[in-house]
Amino acid sequence: MNSIYIYFIIFACIAYLIVTDESVAAAVVLLSHLIKFQYEKTKWMILHDPRNPIVKYLMYRKSLKIAEELMKEFENKKSK
Repeated sequence: MNSIYIYFIIFACIAYLIVTDESVAAAVVLLSHLIKFQYEKTKWMILHDPRNPIVKYLMYRKSLKIAEELMKEFENKKSK
């Protein structure tokens, strides 16, 4: 038996339960929200964790850019 048929049977059973029972439909909605929020949490942790070397480099580059802007501003105020 092909795996597509197995997935179709599982999907059909879940769809039948959703149509016939409101609590299953609510559980599916809550489960989809849980999966979405878990994905967003994991994505945020990966993109903002300071132990990540890419994030360290991006923070370093941003800090260096801000420091250069402040130095230029300080030099302009000093020369006036």
